[in-house]
Amino acid sequence: MTTLVNAVWAEFMKVKNSKIVLVTFGLFVFIPLMMGLMIYIVRNPDISEKLGLIAAKASLFGSADGPAFLNLINQLIATVGLIGFGFVTAWVFGREHHDKTMKDILALPVSRTMIVFAKCIVVFCWCLSLMIILFVSAVVVGYVGNIEGWSVSLISHGAVKYLIIGLLTITLCTPVAFMAGYGRGIIAALGFVIITLIMGQFLAVAGLGAFFPWAIPGLYTVPAGTPGMELYPASGVILFLTSLIGLLATIYWWKTADHH
Repeated sequence: MTTLVNAVWAEFMKVKNSKIVLVTFGLFVFIPLMMGLMIYIVRNPDISEKLGLIAAKASLFGSADGPAFLNLINQLIATVGLIGFGFVTAWVFGREHHDKTMKDILALPVSRTMIVFAKCIVVFCWCLSLMIILFVSAVVVGYVGNIEGWSVSLISHGAVKYLIIGLLTITLCTPVAFMAGYGRGIIAALGFVIITLIMGQFLAVAGLGAFFPWAIPGLYTVPAGTPGMELYPASGVILFLTSLIGLLATIYWWKTADHH
């Protein structure tokens, strides 16, 4: 246990000394601010007429009320979150290849399995922090913008669903961790994230999203009973197995790959 704690502390220190953390936090604050701006444009036709293309984009968000805004935030954590969490995972697991410090890490008296677990813990804490920042920023934007229907009861009810969607998205980080190792850097891992995101969108439209793990968090944001967008008990099993296989594959790669 002491070894794991030390490994986690070492990984946290790497994150603490990196500017990437501030960049990700800033991005996850910026997103709800822009969504709030779009909602404001929809609610003010006079402004919409003057903004042209921006107003046209804003109109795609539908009704400008609290439930619509909250549902939009849920969709963002399932899509933008997938990219953001994937980037965090790729950076944590792939930076040693980029910095050419992999040999130094493996020379430490710490098992490779412990290193993987330490990195997973750091990724989880980082991504959870991003989730909280996004939701808190959305709550503040909702109150400051005086969005219709924005209330404590709506927020408390929506927070549970938001948490579930966010955690489901985080569980999909383990295959990205494997790709960061197998691809020996962050490029292959980020490419994997983009491909899975695109495939998830297409398969969801085709009615097969419930069986593709990267589409499942997004489908959870869809109202129950929507034709072609239903989730099944097997969906949760598929997502869990995908996460587990990704973790086991990552551990296996770190233990057996030639790092020279």
